[in-house]
Amino acid sequence: LTECILSGIMSVNGKKVLHMDRNPYYGGESSSITPLEELYKRFQLLEGPPESMGRGRDWNVDLIPKFLMANGQLVKMLLYTEVTRYLDFKVVEGSFVYKGGKIYKVPSTETEALASNLMGMFEKRRFRKFLVFVANFDENDPKTFEGVDPQTTSMRDVYRKFDLGQDVIDFTGHALALYRTDDYLDQPCLETINRIKLYSESLARYGKSPYLYPLYGLGELPQGFARLSAIYGGTYMLNKPVDDIIMENGKVVGVKSEGEVARCKQLICDPSYIPDRVRKAGQVIRIICILSHPIKNTNDANSCQIIIPQNQVNRKSDIYVCMISYAHNVAAQGKYIAIASTTVETTDPEKEVEPALELLEPIDQKFVAISDLYEPIDDGCESQVFCSCSYDATTHFETTCNDIKDIYKRMAGMAFDFENMKRKQNDVFGEAEQ
Repeated sequence: LTECILSGIMSVNGKKVLHMDRNPYYGGESSSITPLEELYKRFQLLEGPPESMGRGRDWNVDLIPKFLMANGQLVKMLLYTEVTRYLDFKVVEGSFVYKGGKIYKVPSTETEALASNLMGMFEKRRFRKFLVFVANFDENDPKTFEGVDPQTTSMRDVYRKFDLGQDVIDFTGHALALYRTDDYLDQPCLETINRIKLYSESLARYGKSPYLYPLYGLGELPQGFARLSAIYGGTYMLNKPVDDIIMENGKVVGVKSEGEVARCKQLICDPSYIPDRVRKAGQVIRIICILSHPIKNTNDANSCQIIIPQNQVNRKSDIYVCMISYAHNVAAQGKYIAIASTTVETTDPEKEVEPALELLEPIDQKFVAISDLYEPIDDGCESQVFCSCSYDATTHFETTCNDIKDIYKRMAGMAFDFENMKRKQNDVFGEAEQ
């Protein structure tokens, strides 16, 4: 996806783009697998899906589960480039958080917060005060600081100022600010305040939850940006193996494939194409589970997210569950897909995800994937080879968008500006005016 979005943006900016992919489909790791038989094959389950799974073609299973924040950067990119024309989205029906073995709805309005079982009566008042403070906070207006310095006051101190208890801190940091660990507590509070604002602004757009999900699966996203690139003269080659990256004097000059060389001045790729220029930065486990029922205690939602804060299960990083279903055209009628994921911390990753799997019982079929996370060794400015980072365990695209903005800045030599992504007026290239 990172590469598809960048090829779209570069094409809009008038660059000549050739996009090669060794796979027969768009999007590399961030694609959706269809038909279901293909997923079984991919995970070496040779017996294939049973009849009870319905038609194989009705399935589009994401390899990497993520939702879009309704007010987040990826939605902004989609809107600015008008790739929204090619996609349909549905709001995810609820966001839940795990506490003491049970799941609770993350309160999405003041009324819900006051009715929630997540906290006691007095705690609710304090939490409400805290939310009002965050909503009014403006980093350019010291009058809204209430004695907090956004650059130096730690988030731990802000929680202390509002006298919030450990459970509320857990769910604020992990279910609203969406941090995976507790490292943020001792960092300046501005980033966290902005994250909570993003959550509440995203929530305000549609009401049920702050998350959106595309019909037919996440594989639609890279295809949409690929189409944008093609409209602006970009060339796509699928099923195209990359045999060698050709360097001269430490700079990239071309890519060799099937005996031919395509010359270039800059190259963008994911870590799998340049193993000697990346380092391993950890592992993520993702377990895809097929269910014939909604998840218990979620009010029979046909899509939801569940966050299990690390403190609740004695871990360093959170466990996430993303659930979608036949309502999103990604599964056969009456079937649900739940994907549990987390950053690997021990030598027995499957055991680490157990608390999440217990919430999903009974499970018809599981597919376990353990992926290495890679990041580039250098910034690419010298070699002009720009490498993206592997997709992390977060369940939204904000970190991926940060990577895209960062690569853009290194390639173009100037900060990424959403305005650069706007289609030029009258640029319809064979597309009828909508």
